[in-house]
Amino acid sequence: MDNFEKVEKLREHANVSYEEAKQALENSNWDILDAMIYLEQSGKVHGPEQSSYTTQAEKVKIDIEDKECKSSFSDNLKSFGDWCLKWINKANNNSFCVERENREIFRVPITLLVVLLFFAFWVVVPLLVVGLFFNMRYHFVGPDIRSVDIDINKAMDGAAETVENIKNEFTSAASEEEDK
Repeated sequence: MDNFEKVEKLREHANVSYEEAKQALENSNWDILDAMIYLEQSGKVHGPEQSSYTTQAEKVKIDIEDKECKSSFSDNLKSFGDWCLKWINKANNNSFCVERENREIFRVPITLLVVLLFFAFWVVVPLLVVGLFFNMRYHFVGPDIRSVDIDINKAMDGAAETVENIKNEFTSAASEEEDK
């Protein structure tokens, strides 16, 4: 690029007169970038708001934003995984107990109960209901059971008592029929 083209290019980009552009290039040894800096320092051109002169600024900004998005997604994924592991650990440490006549028949971790309910719902739930008619009692036990969870145990005891009342009503109605 010859000197005339450099002057025209600088004049076009800096929005200065031909003489100002030529003088700036002569003072900066015909380097366009140095001439632009010379015009900024002399107050003839307003510099960019950033203190950087790179064509990669926008790309760098996008790369930084992408890294922030990736790190926040991975952080969210990690915290969700940690939350899941915490609840699985609690479910493994606590158990679902089945008792009959105040004797424990068996105990399974809550994790296994949830898996069975998920994959064999139509088998497990009827078995639990039928078990109530055979004097089975259900409750949750373990180190993480709090007073809130005790309300669940009270509800299960209430269900067992309701089934017991239904059985008593049925047997009393059947015995009245036999007496007639």
